[in-house]
Amino acid sequence: MSSTLSIQKQVPGLDEVLTPAAQTFLIELHRRFNPRRLELLAARQERAKASANGAAFDFFPETKEIREGDWKVAPTPAPLQDRRVEITGPAEPKMMINALNCGARCFMADLEDSLSPTFENCISGQVTLSKAIRREIDFVSPEGKAYKLNEKTAVLLVRPRGWHLNERHVTLDGEVLSGSLFDFGLHFFRNAKELIARGFGPYFYLPKMEHYLEARLWNDVFNYAQDYCGVPRGSVRATCLIETLPAVYQMNEYLYELRDHAAGLNAGRWDYIFSAIKKTSFRTDITLPDRAMITMTVPFMRAYTELLVKTCHSRGAHAMGGMSAFIPSRKDAEVNARAMAQVENDKKREAGDGFDGTWVAHPDLVQLATKCFDEVLGEKPNQKDRLRSEVQVEASQLCDLTVPGGKITEAGFRNNVSVGIQYIEAWYRGNGAVAIFNLMEDAATAEIARAQLWQWVQRGAKLEDGRTITREFYSQVRDEEIEKIGGRDKGRIGDAADLLDQLVLAEKFEEFLTLPAYEQLG
Repeated sequence: MSSTLSIQKQVPGLDEVLTPAAQTFLIELHRRFNPRRLELLAARQERAKASANGAAFDFFPETKEIREGDWKVAPTPAPLQDRRVEITGPAEPKMMINALNCGARCFMADLEDSLSPTFENCISGQVTLSKAIRREIDFVSPEGKAYKLNEKTAVLLVRPRGWHLNERHVTLDGEVLSGSLFDFGLHFFRNAKELIARGFGPYFYLPKMEHYLEARLWNDVFNYAQDYCGVPRGSVRATCLIETLPAVYQMNEYLYELRDHAAGLNAGRWDYIFSAIKKTSFRTDITLPDRAMITMTVPFMRAYTELLVKTCHSRGAHAMGGMSAFIPSRKDAEVNARAMAQVENDKKREAGDGFDGTWVAHPDLVQLATKCFDEVLGEKPNQKDRLRSEVQVEASQLCDLTVPGGKITEAGFRNNVSVGIQYIEAWYRGNGAVAIFNLMEDAATAEIARAQLWQWVQRGAKLEDGRTITREFYSQVRDEEIEKIGGRDKGRIGDAADLLDQLVLAEKFEEFLTLPAYEQLG
C-alpha cells in the first residue's frame, strides 16, 4: 500500500497545506475510518428502500433507554457559553475578516454548503483558517481598501463537508478521500494546538448526518485525532446540524454519541425542508407549496424546532436557531424594510421559543438579531434552564408535511427555476454563497428549488390557477427565465440549465445536486 497521497491538481498553497506530516495524518484517518463511512452511506440507501416500501419514520425502539435516560453532555467551554448570534460564510479572506469583526459572538467558517468545492477553494480555505487563527490574515480589495482583524473577534467554528462528499483531487491507492476527513483533518492537524494555546479549541459544525452511528463515527474520529496530535480528549466541541428528516428522530442519540464533545444542535431549516421532500419523494400524496410558504410556523417545522430546544436543554446543550435567508438591500429602502422586518420576526420567535442563539448570513443583520436575543437573555449567556417540558411531539407530527393554505404559484415556480440556474452557474464558477432576489442562497436553498421542481413536474401538480405543471411547461419557463438572466451563452448558464434539466426531468430523484455538479467543477 502507498504511504503517500496522489494529488490530481496543483493549486496555490498546496505545499503549505499538504505537508508530508499532514498527509500522513490524512492517510491514517482514511485507512481507519473511510471503510466505516462507506458502510454507513450504503446503510442510508438501504433505509431509503425500506421507507419506500412502507417503513414509517419513527423514534428507534432500540435507543429508548438513551432518550429516557438521565445524562448530560460535557460542560460547555467558556468561549461557547454565549452564542446568541453566529454569522456564517465561506472560508475566504474578505468574508472571514468581516465576519470575525462584525460583532457576532461566533463565526462558522464554511467548507460545505456556502463554499463551492473547487480544489483551489478548499486549499485556500485551509490557508485562510490558519492565518485567521494566528491573526496573520489581511486582504486588500481591487479598489485598494485594506481589511484586517479587530482586537476582539468572533469565536471560530468550522463546518467540514458532509459524509457523502468526496475530495476527488486527492486519492490513496486509487480511492478518493472523504471530503469530511480531508476538511476536518487538515484544519485539526494544522490548528488544534494553536487554538487551545489561545484559549479556544477546535470547534466544529457537523452537517447532513442521517443516523446516530454517523455521529459515533465522528466521535471516534475526534478521539483518534486528539490522541494523535497530543491534545486532551474533549478539546473538540461539535454542534450537529439537524437538517435531515431522519435526524430529527435521533437528536438525543446524536448528543449521546458525542456527549464528551457535544456543544449543541442547530435547526438547519433549509436542508431540513429539502430532506423532507427527498425522504418522501416516493409518496404521491405529498406535494409541498411554494418555498416562501414553508415558514417556520407551519406545523411540521414548528414541531421540529420545539422538539430540538427541549432535547438540547434536557441534556445541557445549546439549541441554535436557523438561518434567515433575507439579506439587507442598500439600494431599495422598501425591500430593505421588508427584509429587516422578516428577520426581526424570525429571531424574536426563536428567542421566545427558548433557542440560545441563531444564525445570520450578513454582517448588517448582527445588531438586529443580537437585539432580539438580548431582550430575552439579558445578561445571561444562554437559556438552557428553559427545559420546555410542556412540549410534546409525536413521531407522526414530524413527517406530516401538510402546509395549511399552501399553494403553488407561477411566480414561485419561476423563482425556483431562476434561482436553481443562477446558483448552479455561480457554483460552477467557484462561488457557493450567492445573493439572488434579496435572499442569500447556498447549496441548501438551491436544493429546495430543484427538489420542488422535480416534485411538481413528476406529480403533475397544479398551479393555483388550475394549470397542470408538465415537462413542457417547465421547459417553456426555463427558456424564458434563461433569457431574463442573459441567455445560455452567458458564463456557464447553459451548463447550469442542462444540470437543472437533468435533475428535474429524471424519473428518479437525484440525492444531492452537488454530486453530479462536482464532476463538472474545475
